[in-house]
Amino acid sequence: MNISAFLTSAGINIGLCVVLLLLYSLLRKQPSNFCVYFVRRLAQARQKCIDSLWFDRFVPSPSWILKAWETSEDEILSTAGLDAVVFIRILVFSLRVFSIAAFVCMFLVLPLNYHGQQMHHKEIAFESLEVFSIGNVKEGSKWLWAHCLALYIISCSAWLLLYFEYRSIANMRLAHIKASAMNPSHFTVLVRSIPWSPEDSYSDSVEKFFSNYHLLTYLGHQMVYRCGTVQKLMGDAEMMCRMMRSENRAVECKQNLFNCGPCGGPSQAFRMLSTGPESVQGKSVCRDLDTSTREEVAAAFVFFKTRYAADVASQVPQSSNPMLWVTDLAPEPHDVYWSNLCIPFKQLWIRRIATLLAAIVFMFLFLIPVTFVQGLTQLDTLHHTFPFLRGLLKKKFMSQLVTGYLPSVVLMLFLYTVPPTMMLFSTVEGCISRSRRKKSACHKVLCFTIWNVFFVNVLSGSVISQLNVFSSPKDIPAQLARAVPAQASFFMTYIFTSGLASLSSEVMQPLALLWNLIRRFILRKKDDLYDKPLSFPYHIEVPRVLLFGLLGFTFSILAPLMLPFLLAYFLLAFLVYRNQILNVYSPTYETGGQLWPTVHNTTIFSLVLMQIIALGVFGLKRSPVASGFTIPLIICSLLFNEYCRQRFHPIFKNSAAQMLIDMDRQDEQSGRTEEIHRQLRSAYCQFKSGHSDQSDNGKSIRDSEEEKPGEDSNKVNEPLALHHHMESKEPNEK
Repeated sequence: MNISAFLTSAGINIGLCVVLLLLYSLLRKQPSNFCVYFVRRLAQARQKCIDSLWFDRFVPSPSWILKAWETSEDEILSTAGLDAVVFIRILVFSLRVFSIAAFVCMFLVLPLNYHGQQMHHKEIAFESLEVFSIGNVKEGSKWLWAHCLALYIISCSAWLLLYFEYRSIANMRLAHIKASAMNPSHFTVLVRSIPWSPEDSYSDSVEKFFSNYHLLTYLGHQMVYRCGTVQKLMGDAEMMCRMMRSENRAVECKQNLFNCGPCGGPSQAFRMLSTGPESVQGKSVCRDLDTSTREEVAAAFVFFKTRYAADVASQVPQSSNPMLWVTDLAPEPHDVYWSNLCIPFKQLWIRRIATLLAAIVFMFLFLIPVTFVQGLTQLDTLHHTFPFLRGLLKKKFMSQLVTGYLPSVVLMLFLYTVPPTMMLFSTVEGCISRSRRKKSACHKVLCFTIWNVFFVNVLSGSVISQLNVFSSPKDIPAQLARAVPAQASFFMTYIFTSGLASLSSEVMQPLALLWNLIRRFILRKKDDLYDKPLSFPYHIEVPRVLLFGLLGFTFSILAPLMLPFLLAYFLLAFLVYRNQILNVYSPTYETGGQLWPTVHNTTIFSLVLMQIIALGVFGLKRSPVASGFTIPLIICSLLFNEYCRQRFHPIFKNSAAQMLIDMDRQDEQSGRTEEIHRQLRSAYCQFKSGHSDQSDNGKSIRDSEEEKPGEDSNKVNEPLALHHHMESKEPNEK
């Protein structure tokens, strides 16, 4: 690909991104779109009244960029939790390490690559991008020492930054655990595979077992029930409750400020809220239905008096048969995925194998579109495959568009099917919590993306011809050294297309915006439901960011021209995701930053892969001294990873006994123990929690009962204009 084709792709993507960002700065100011772009703040503030005399809403402004930049990490931590902070730290780490890499490679490596051959260069617009890569350096050149030096600087910088990030996030996780003193999951153990007894029910078996073997620490238990019909009724009741609460706010808002923009008139779905004896009678009927249709399954939440006792019980085998009385620390109440608790424990290993095989089959089926995409990057292949397009492809602009822009767009469209497919596989796998399901989907999407986007595109061509690409393990560095630099131009366009398109789509929220337009102008519904903000799609965004990190490391010394564009992506992503976390997404559960070990391991893999490819390149360029100096880097990366695994990873896996015992003593001294014990059973009540297994979002019916519709408006002293609430209010104001 020449520079003109690359600039065509870059111009199209940058132009689209700028247009969409300007359009977002206008749409976010429109009163009818507040429920799309400020859904988290609206759900939290319980207000939506606006100033109808707001004229500057039709002028684009960068105010959202300034607020996203000025918001501190402590404010994000208090607003969205530790998981959101960890995701932002991924972007901060990428900005830091690739800033160093860009400074070194752009001023040291790139000039040497460009002048690596004694040849006459063409006009800059018609130059091939390969003249800026290491492939342009002649064999045996002494300039390869500069590449080896840059490799050392990038590796050492990545080690130092990774160490400081791992240590900082580990300390933040410890502080998070200590601060969540009232967390019911610390005292609760999920017990599955309870043995069936013809004499006793599952509940009686749990009572006898834990009263016998955990007499001093056992507090009680709560059985898990298979009640699909009742659970569906509770989900419907939760939806009705949200609609009634939304109408109540709309009516009150209308009474306060006459006609107030998006509120409109009250919804016609419900005219009256029943507060008489009929409602009480309805509750009793539901309770009777609840108790009459419950069926126990071989799973239960067991409560202990102390955190330390619960932690020990979750890790120690409870029976000589490891397939019985299987224990695990319970997830947070809002994190429980109730439908998967009904799956028999003996089926889980079958489900895991089946989903693994399904993921592998899906991964290999994806070779078809990837091979097709690679064919689009080569004009000779297109002329041979589609002879009727030869006349069209002879036009300069069309050839640049097809080879520079179209391949990455086609690949990106196919990749949109991957996250929901992997989420389905993780659901079938039997994860007991929403966070584990999303983490499992994140791992699957990450492996899928690295394999299909990076390795398959690098080793492009016929699938059959690539089956014997590696005759032995020692050929891997040489083969990667030949293939990776040749694909630098494709990945540069992929960063533009996938990166900028994903950020533009993220900030625009096209699906939510389209649904809002349909509700208002087709369904004619003026009421807004603010009680159900979105949860952050970690399983989509984390693999994308880590893939771009992999591309940055592997191409840093091979094709340094990629680094400035990669830095631009990470900077824009830093601003966009901070804005979305502050205004759109709301955490429904908290894992305490458990995604960071995945980030660390993937970064180490990217570093080792970069060093292996460099080893092969130096070997092909006949520089044995540079190759010899690269081997210690690979060994040091592996040793560094092992040190971090021993030093920090246990903090993310288990809680320290010292910390748990200290927290138990503090509760005993402060007299909070009895209060915590009273909350345990209600926290894991299956039929009052209102969790819907079809969504990762939403509030429980128990919370809905605690926050009465008539009390929502009392949470705000006076009805402020939403313009001042969203634009004039600083992020650090509550």
